Amino acid sequence: MKILKFGGKSLANGKGIKTAIQIIRDKAKQQEDIAVVLSARGNATDELLEMLEKAAHKESYHEQFTAFKAYQSQIDRAVDFSEEFTTLENLFQGVSLLGDYSEKIKDQVVSQGEIIAAKLVTNLLKKEGVNAHFTDARNLIKTDNVFGNARPLDVISRKNVINHFKSHNGTTVNIVTGFIGSNQNNETTTLGRNGSNYTAALLANFLDAEELQNYTHVDGIFTANPDLVADAKKIEELSFNEANELANFGANILHAKTIVPLIEKNIPLRILNTFNSSDEGTIIKQKTIKKGIKSISVLDNVALVNLEGGGLLGRVGVDARIFKTLGEKDINVSIISQGSSERGIGLVIDANQASNAIIALEREFENDFYTKDVNKISVIDDVAVISIVGQNLSEFHKPYNALIKNQIVPILFNNTVSGKNVSLVVKKTQLHKAINVIHGQIFGISKKINIAVFGKGLVGGTLLDQIVQSKKDILDKNNIKLNVFAVADSQHVYLDKNGIADNWQETFPKEKVAYTVQQIIDYAKNNHLENLIAVDTTASKEFIHNYISLVNNGFDLVSANKIANTVEYSFYDTLRKELKKHQKNYLYETNVGAGLPLIDTIKLLHKSGEKIKKIRGVFSGSLSYLFNTFSVEDVEFSTVLKQAEEKGFTEPDAREDLSGNDVARKLLILARELDLKHEFSDITIQNLLPVHLQAISLQKFKNNITDLDQTYKLIKANQQKNHVLRYVGDLSTETGVLEVKLISVPSNSALGQIKGSDSIFEIYTEAYKEQPLVIQGAGAGAAVTARGVFGDILRLTEKL
Repeated sequence: MKILKFGGKSLANGKGIKTAIQIIRDKAKQQEDIAVVLSARGNATDELLEMLEKAAHKESYHEQFTAFKAYQSQIDRAVDFSEEFTTLENLFQGVSLLGDYSEKIKDQVVSQGEIIAAKLVTNLLKKEGVNAHFTDARNLIKTDNVFGNARPLDVISRKNVINHFKSHNGTTVNIVTGFIGSNQNNETTTLGRNGSNYTAALLANFLDAEELQNYTHVDGIFTANPDLVADAKKIEELSFNEANELANFGANILHAKTIVPLIEKNIPLRILNTFNSSDEGTIIKQKTIKKGIKSISVLDNVALVNLEGGGLLGRVGVDARIFKTLGEKDINVSIISQGSSERGIGLVIDANQASNAIIALEREFENDFYTKDVNKISVIDDVAVISIVGQNLSEFHKPYNALIKNQIVPILFNNTVSGKNVSLVVKKTQLHKAINVIHGQIFGISKKINIAVFGKGLVGGTLLDQIVQSKKDILDKNNIKLNVFAVADSQHVYLDKNGIADNWQETFPKEKVAYTVQQIIDYAKNNHLENLIAVDTTASKEFIHNYISLVNNGFDLVSANKIANTVEYSFYDTLRKELKKHQKNYLYETNVGAGLPLIDTIKLLHKSGEKIKKIRGVFSGSLSYLFNTFSVEDVEFSTVLKQAEEKGFTEPDAREDLSGNDVARKLLILARELDLKHEFSDITIQNLLPVHLQAISLQKFKNNITDLDQTYKLIKANQQKNHVLRYVGDLSTETGVLEVKLISVPSNSALGQIKGSDSIFEIYTEAYKEQPLVIQGAGAGAAVTARGVFGDILRLTEKL
């Protein structure tokens, strides 16, 4: 025999009830030996409880009750529900008069949902030619007198079930009410949470069933709740022990008491989707072949009770008093965490029982408060428990570190004696994000990196196009999903938590809204986005003041904007302290040398203890092109400058390059990497422009750039033979002098032989005294800079 159990959504009006009837009919026609257990249909149980509460508060429930009766009768008006509806009406009226109700009354009310469901399904099956028999479980499952969470009396219930099925066997399909039973006085009781599944498991045990099939609205059990984790995957099989752990820690589809009767008889449980007949679901059995982490489950209706006291140090039996006190109030503890001294004890319990727990514990430890052995008994109710079933403690550092990187610090954690399951208590506001971080880390499903790009100009736009073109390859090769959720210019932002469109240039004008950076931060929080990176491709002096706020709110930083590293040292230092405090990263390789690996190299040398004595180089790709071309071609200086502007090598106002400020900023960045606390004003800068061209309008400057030609013609002519002009930055750690200047060098030297817009850097150290370490390559252009920024993003993904 197989036991089929159908949940409320599988029995809801419309496709649900029709599909459920079809499944039962088909199995019956194929002469399968089956029995069917039913939950209340749709949201019947919740609706009945809502009406009961309204009645208790003397609020009107009549309109809702009318709608309830219409819904339950809609499928087959021939079914007589008058007895059930009259019972409910009388109960509601009585509760309304009293203004209160007992657990006994509550059981009588909610039991009607299962009775109505079983009556309806029985009648519908009979119309389909199935020999269906309505079976009221109150006549079979006998329980103790605990209303609301009754315990079945095994011997008498087993006898009743066996005798009933002997009388109604063969071609008969018993349609059994789940969730309900009755005590020895024939008073209605309910079996508590997951009660219908429990009924099905008991029948399977009593009847030695071949399999219990639980029909739900999902394909089975998943690695996490798909409502919380979009990337959750279905689990093909679980062992009873693993299922039991999941049930204990919040898997809605399971309950520990459901598993126990199946374990006793080694009866497999299969979770199936009523609406997807092609899927084989998840099977739960004695043993499974696959080992390792199986799933992440959540308990979110919990509270954390803390008992603290300096006087508890070394005292024996405190925990025994706690459990005795809570046990007397039927309060179950799901997690306990304490030090060996028992100085502080944390208990996770059902949130609905928190107030009773505090009152009971305060009474028990009343004398200890007077002696000051106990300082405080408190409750934190905005918490949730995340349990990783199958987590080996030796590997727990991986998800734990991932949480810390995302600024989620567990309040406490607990592991089982077997060391194969770990539970974490986190703030409920962080639950959604936390479970996604853990899931992405432990299941090897693509790691999702959520990126906000500030600046969609030449570099930012090129970067976005590069991400669009490369994201599929990165996902396939590295299992990393780059999700750009925000693109912003100085005034507007385009937001999409699932990722901007590939044709973002066309979509931005349609979707853009005015914004503040705080609104983007809030958007990330509200959508529980993890692994956050803020990318600054602006040249804004104002935007850098958002860096600290972004860091404080969980963002790592990638920047092509040099200003944050070259403003006053106090800001520079504060930013790094905040980065360290929040364990965030700040990558800015493109600040000097575009896409060249210069800053990383200098950091590595410096951290390794290699003393860097001097750095000299051509820092500006635009000025490199300018003087490389001017030095070897018979051409006017102004003509080469125009060519550099047209190629996009210079800033929109070329005076930013010619002033030497850009090179000076880059030199200052390197100096600060070497722990020199210089300010911009400490740098000696040779401005390449005469004074009369420095302060005029941009248009006037462009009209008068030929004024430069005679000056640089003379400079070029006065060089030694086989020499070329180079505009360099020069840093000496020994003297602390930083200079930006135009020099003449031999054409066959390292500086002299560069071509095009290449940058070149000579690094002199104790190991590289005579022959410096040379880094050379393309130093200008939006594509090169964007590729460098992209490289920083990918480096960060390895750290997250």
